[in-house]
Amino acid sequence: MNELADRFFAAVSSGDAAALTDMYAPDARIWHNDKNAEETVAENLRVLRWLSRTVENLRYEDIRRYPLPDGFAQQHVVRGNLPGHGPLEVAAGLFVQVRDGRITRIDEYVDSAAIQPLYAVSASPREQ
Repeated sequence: MNELADRFFAAVSSGDAAALTDMYAPDARIWHNDKNAEETVAENLRVLRWLSRTVENLRYEDIRRYPLPDGFAQQHVVRGNLPGHGPLEVAAGLFVQVRDGRITRIDEYVDSAAIQPLYAVSASPREQ
């Protein structure tokens, strides 16, 4: 399970959508506490690609991972630099369910105050 987790977070950091697609089960769902909503794999991949393109030096630090019978739980701090806003530091926890070597569900809990700068950037006009 550690190998899958390591590959998953490396793919998120680098924006490797092909690797992420391979790690997700086609019908996987990703739930976020800040929106109290689930995303499909396609919706989640759009967000993760945007995140990796937008946050400079995106990385996961202070990782604590715990094996579960059907996956793993992980606490970490997402760090990077958000252009126009400075350093980004978001504490988060995930519960990840895995079946047949693929991620079937993620329940993500983030510090909703810490991600407000991401919402500000995503709502601002994009340069062409």
